[in-house]
Amino acid sequence: MINFRPSETRTSTTSSAVTAEKAFSFISKGWREVKDSTEADLQLMKDRANSFKNLASSFDREFENFLTSASRSTFPVPAITSSSSPTPAEIDFMKKLQPKFSEFRRAYSSPDFSRKVLEKWSPRAKIRIDLSAIKNAIVSEVEEVDRERYRRGARTSVRDFSWEGKGEGAGDAEEGQLSRNWEPIRALKTRLRELEQKSSSSEIIEGLKNSELVEKVKSSLKAICKEPEYSKEVQPLDFQELLACLVRQSEPFLDHLGVKKDLSNKIVESLCSKRKNQLLLRSFPTGESSILENDNINDELDLRIASVLQSTGHHYEGGPWDDVSKRDGKRHVAIVTTASLPWMTGTAVNPLFRAAFLAKSEKQSVTLLVPWLTKTDQELVYPNNITFTSPEEQEVYIRNWLKERVGFNADFKISFYPGKFQKERRSIIPAGDTSKFISSKDADIAILEEPEHLNWYHHGKRWTDKFNHVVGVVHTNYLEYIKREKNGALQAFFVKHINNWVSRAYCDKVLRLSAATQDLPKSVVCNVHGVNPKFLEIGERMSAEKFSKGAYFLGKMVWAKGYRELIDLLAKQKNDLNGFKIDVYGNGEDAHEVQIAAKKLELNVNFMKGRDHADDSLHSYKIFVNPSVSDVLCTATAEALAMGKFVILADHPSNEFFRSFPNCLTYKTPEEFVNKINEAMSSEPHPLTPEQRYNLSWEAATQRFMEFSELDKILNNNLQLDEGVRKSKSVPNLTSMVDGGLAFAHYCLTGNEFLRRCTGAVPGTRDYSKQHCKDLGLVPPQAENPIYGW
Repeated sequence: MINFRPSETRTSTTSSAVTAEKAFSFISKGWREVKDSTEADLQLMKDRANSFKNLASSFDREFENFLTSASRSTFPVPAITSSSSPTPAEIDFMKKLQPKFSEFRRAYSSPDFSRKVLEKWSPRAKIRIDLSAIKNAIVSEVEEVDRERYRRGARTSVRDFSWEGKGEGAGDAEEGQLSRNWEPIRALKTRLRELEQKSSSSEIIEGLKNSELVEKVKSSLKAICKEPEYSKEVQPLDFQELLACLVRQSEPFLDHLGVKKDLSNKIVESLCSKRKNQLLLRSFPTGESSILENDNINDELDLRIASVLQSTGHHYEGGPWDDVSKRDGKRHVAIVTTASLPWMTGTAVNPLFRAAFLAKSEKQSVTLLVPWLTKTDQELVYPNNITFTSPEEQEVYIRNWLKERVGFNADFKISFYPGKFQKERRSIIPAGDTSKFISSKDADIAILEEPEHLNWYHHGKRWTDKFNHVVGVVHTNYLEYIKREKNGALQAFFVKHINNWVSRAYCDKVLRLSAATQDLPKSVVCNVHGVNPKFLEIGERMSAEKFSKGAYFLGKMVWAKGYRELIDLLAKQKNDLNGFKIDVYGNGEDAHEVQIAAKKLELNVNFMKGRDHADDSLHSYKIFVNPSVSDVLCTATAEALAMGKFVILADHPSNEFFRSFPNCLTYKTPEEFVNKINEAMSSEPHPLTPEQRYNLSWEAATQRFMEFSELDKILNNNLQLDEGVRKSKSVPNLTSMVDGGLAFAHYCLTGNEFLRRCTGAVPGTRDYSKQHCKDLGLVPPQAENPIYGW
């Protein structure tokens, strides 16, 4: 047995007591800080409740004072009757509210209310331990143990202060008695163990998982910090990907050089394998990742290219050898024109009727492509201050106008392409590549209304390359108009050759409405225009009535529309036409000059504002006079014939179609003009026969168009375009090579802005403008090359 000296035992006992004292002093200090913080919070809550109570009491006193003052009869008369003073009804209403406020005041000022608030917000301690009792017990027990051990000569060890109590069965009676004296510590240990069990990490995590509050917080965080499904910033193709595309597209050429397809595939695979993981991360959504999990590098590269093109606004519509024109069982016809309603011109009205009656047969799908003008140009072109803020609004106007005249709902699509108005030529010039605005799925048959006009400055894909069959319809005698301008003969010489050029390069067939137009390559003369069905109805109605008015002329008031010829005839034959009066209807740029010229010559002409030819005020006229020699085929003349009137026309190739009608009177000299006027004034028009009415109708015009454009053969002959092949070019001939060379040269010339301006193009029409992009929802022109561009 080892004995220790008393001084050593006393030192150890003192040290243990000091250690215990410090430990419980620390615990006591922590609990004291918690208690002080809690008491401060409770005091703050009490202060706020008291301030709220005082505020409410103050409000109650002010309210009582207000009611007391309101009940007095001291209000002066002006104050009671003024709009800002309380009325007796308002005072009664406030008196009714007084009991409610008093009851509310008693409720929140009661002691129970304050007690309930404090009970609700005060912290609820589950472990309540008197630390001072624990401290005294521990110190006394330590001193007792030290005295006993000193008496026995034993040394105090650390395990004497362990949390594990020693029961009676674990040692002698003294040890059992010692363990029973540690009950406060045992109680503290039990409490802490229970708290530890309840606060275990697994239970906390499980509780959080099952907590509805936590789930709501998680959902809110996900909504705020939503991780994007995939990067919207699609990176352009890098050098390796571009090289892989080039190798894959050059496989036929490399095969001729002895490089087998397997080797080419290995090259493509080696170039793309390093990029495979990056393609998955940066180009596609999570849902599409499974697409690229295969081992086909070609499919991965195709999808990569498609994603880059789509990021620029380009939509892939199939390769050049896909027969997309017959996917829905119908052939597709795209009609492209140079004007649109509400501009009442032939190139706006006639293509609209053609689209309606081609779609009426339901044998083919039809798309009408018309120009969209910005608001500034609309104000210059459209009459009666009509403007549109969107293409959809203009489309509604066009369809309503058409339905009112044809009497049926025409099932065809209307699309818009950018255009700019040229004041000098009084016409609309396409801006950008017009062929781009017809998708590949609709690129089967194209009808170009005024093909020379559409292609003068066309800088884009060749029409005959994109479409299987291209038909041009010539509306205007441009050479006749140009000859009337300054240096007209020289300009007409160049325009004549340019028209031949673009006609050969961009059309498979050209239809000329009359022989008055320029003789173009691949052309044939045929009238493929009809009249509005409404005019035929007017003619049937007027056949049973008599005409009560004399002669009139209707047309846009510009010199080239026949006004020069009309004034010359009336001036030369003024004496022979004694008493003859004519009413002229029209608006135009030359209206003021025309009226001044007629007034100087003292002609018997009554000028009136332009109006629709179907207007009721024009039905009673018996004679329509049209001396114009610049028209190709005057629509107003056909409409006058349909209404059963006499038409007096110049003996000119533009009027060849009308000569077969008995009510058409033609003249060659001014003297014959006078004779025809007298003949018409002294007789009545012949009623139209059913055959004549049919020849003037759009049904007959559509039938003639199908026949002379050879469109009926193409639509009915399935061998013309076999499934899977768009247009065979395997055996090019000399003519097609020349036409291709002309198209390429034209493309190069129209790509130069300086040359375009020298030939009269509107500045900035090679590409559409920013306003066009905004109005039509287009991507900028720079996106035409999505891989190498922006």
